[in-house]
Amino acid sequence: MDVFNEQHDSSIDPCQPKLPLPLPFFTMKIPTLIWCLVTPVTLNLNAAEQPKLVTKSTVIDWTNLAVKPTKTGERRELFDAPTLTLNNFEGHVTTIRPGEVPHPPHRHPDEEMILIKEGTLEVSINGETKRASAGSIFFYASNDLHGMRNVGTTLATYYVFRFVTAKTPAPAPRP
Repeated sequence: MDVFNEQHDSSIDPCQPKLPLPLPFFTMKIPTLIWCLVTPVTLNLNAAEQPKLVTKSTVIDWTNLAVKPTKTGERRELFDAPTLTLNNFEGHVTTIRPGEVPHPPHRHPDEEMILIKEGTLEVSINGETKRASAGSIFFYASNDLHGMRNVGTTLATYYVFRFVTAKTPAPAPRP
């Protein structure tokens, strides 16, 4: 029997043909072929999880950033997506009023770098506290306990950059 000319079994998934391939596989229409190529990737996504586009080189204009009020000040989103070398790269700008903390001390598996634009912050990393002012940079390694407070008399504004790589541990399960 010539396997290339046998009748096509409708139970055969055209995306998973058996070898040797039946003639209908070679004559399928382009949309079906595209479906076969794309479906295995998209079916693994939750409906709520749309794939993020890879962040490309860009310039972000401060004056065009939307300002979102928070209970302690305000926040400006920069980006939140994978790059060519990072699983995810998230950046935002936070401004907090004098005496405020953006959130209680916490830890997370991704690494974080902070660059102070203006103001004075008291920074705590694993129980060690230091003061940092405009131009200072601090780094939170994976799962280090960290927090900060605006100890100045003016607003404190800082840039936050969070890095997720293939080596980033999975987040701990929430109770």
